[in-house]
Amino acid sequence: MDDNPITLIALPLGLVFIMFSLGLGLVKEDFRVVLKAPRGVIVGMANLLIVAPLLAVGVATVFNLPPVLAVGLVLLGAAPGGTMANLLTHLARGETALSVTLTGISSALAVVTVPLYLSLSSAWFNLTGVDNDVEILPIAGRVLAITLVPLIIGMAIKQRAPEWTLTNYHRFRVISLGLFVVIVAAAVGSEWGRVTEYLGSVLLAVIALNVLAMGISFAIARAARLSDRSSTAIALELGLHNATLAIAVGASLDPEMTIPAAVYGLFMWVTGGSFAYFMSRRNRPSGQPAAA
Repeated sequence: MDDNPITLIALPLGLVFIMFSLGLGLVKEDFRVVLKAPRGVIVGMANLLIVAPLLAVGVATVFNLPPVLAVGLVLLGAAPGGTMANLLTHLARGETALSVTLTGISSALAVVTVPLYLSLSSAWFNLTGVDNDVEILPIAGRVLAITLVPLIIGMAIKQRAPEWTLTNYHRFRVISLGLFVVIVAAAVGSEWGRVTEYLGSVLLAVIALNVLAMGISFAIARAARLSDRSSTAIALELGLHNATLAIAVGASLDPEMTIPAAVYGLFMWVTGGSFAYFMSRRNRPSGQPAAA
């Protein structure tokens, strides 16, 4: 268990604000996509809930990561999609409504999926030292408090005060982006010695996970006969996980467990942004200028 007040208090509070900001951008109608176009949501959720965590297990095994870093990588793979995936999907001319829906549903289900994969991966990689702390109910309660509750509060405020939300939503998103940067920087800084020690293997592992997750999920979505725009949304959901959540949960168990998510948060912009740029050109309507 980490006794650093930054990871015990500041990181969870930062995540609460980020999830609240996400809620301000969601309405009940966003989730009706599940009923109107279930195939995209089903394929996307299957990728998020099954493909990404299993890929993380495979990558951690191939790169022979130490148990605590392997579990940290799986924790990252099990984390829901992040709000930055919504932004890059929009910039890539992808199906933004699908991206928002996947982020919302996966964030809600994180109460179950994150503790479950954390427990399973701890057993799979024979993690010692913190395995006794990996109990589903306490971690589920923690995830509930810092993700689903602020998400619902944000949605409720948008419904009850739409004009205030419209006026302040952009401001909240900018602050959320700044908080994300601060959280990743704090996580890297607090574990700088360990980050530099494992940077080579962890960096290659997180990049491999990121690229494989985006590539495989895009291929699965196209094989399911989804459009390029929907496939773009799904791939970016797999490419930009909620690293903040992985850092917050990992820090409550072992500070070293945050290293994969922290390194991922630093470099996911390169691969995710490159993919978004490529797809923005591919998804551009015919006859529309490239700069549009």
